[in-house]
Amino acid sequence: MTKTITQAELRNGSAGVMDALEAGDDFIITRNGHPVGELRPVRAKRDITTADLKARFARFAAAGTAVEERAEIDAAFGEDRLDD
Repeated sequence: MTKTITQAELRNGSAGVMDALEAGDDFIITRNGHPVGELRPVRAKRDITTADLKARFARFAAAGTAVEERAEIDAAFGEDRLDD
């Protein structure tokens, strides 16, 4: 559940915010009534074996060109890029 709290509530109630984060709550932090940031719990990362990774990426090996490979990767993971 996302809660909206002010900068002062974050500062004065940080222990409670931390407890809520551990319980899975998300927060939008506001300053002067305007949203300025988000706090959300860190999601646990899974340990993935090499065999799992190879299986996940095996379908990309079938792409014939770099352009086809990129299209396959974009289709699987989305098109977010930093340097377009």
